[in-house]
Amino acid sequence: MIRVFLVDDHPIVRQGLRTLIESDPGLSVVGEAGDLDTARTRLAALKPDVAVVDLKLGDESGLDLIQHCRGLTPPPGCVVLTMHREESTFDAALTLGAGGYVLKENASDDVLMAVRAVASGGFFLSNSLREFLQRRQANGSAKPKPSRLSSLTPTERRVLRLIGANRTTKEIAHELCVSPRTVDSHRANICERLGLRGAQALLRFALENRAEL
Repeated sequence: MIRVFLVDDHPIVRQGLRTLIESDPGLSVVGEAGDLDTARTRLAALKPDVAVVDLKLGDESGLDLIQHCRGLTPPPGCVVLTMHREESTFDAALTLGAGGYVLKENASDDVLMAVRAVASGGFFLSNSLREFLQRRQANGSAKPKPSRLSSLTPTERRVLRLIGANRTTKEIAHELCVSPRTVDSHRANICERLGLRGAQALLRFALENRAEL
């Protein structure tokens, strides 16, 4: 059972999310909050697997809560649920540790998949955001230097391509017929070769440069 915590300042939104999430027999909502202070207290006490976080909580920012979650033991995975499409907000959420980014307009289709992906150590983005990243890459803002990708081995490029396809470590290990520990080793080597820091930076690079892989 995947334990989920909801953070949104609108009670009716939280109720809708609870109903949607608990329609999946493998998911359970263990708590909720409408502001940062309550969320911090309840997250520490309940220790959920995944927190679904709105980025606008009245005058407060859900980005602060995502950063806070990194310091919890164990840290819950964070799925952003927001109306914001801004590039700067998206980049900030991934940099701070969000494992999923779902637009509210896609919530009914994407929330369950995002929660499951993040709970298993993977990542999830709404399809419309994938299109946004592809446009950004096409415009040249994310185009990698050839020397960076050429430093990767064929296996590392394949791992990076699978990361960009939202595959979890277990799924990548199964496809490559290796252990999850070997996949983690490939991830670390890719980050070192490309000068990337952390899983979110690796994901963003993989998504933005899928056409080059």
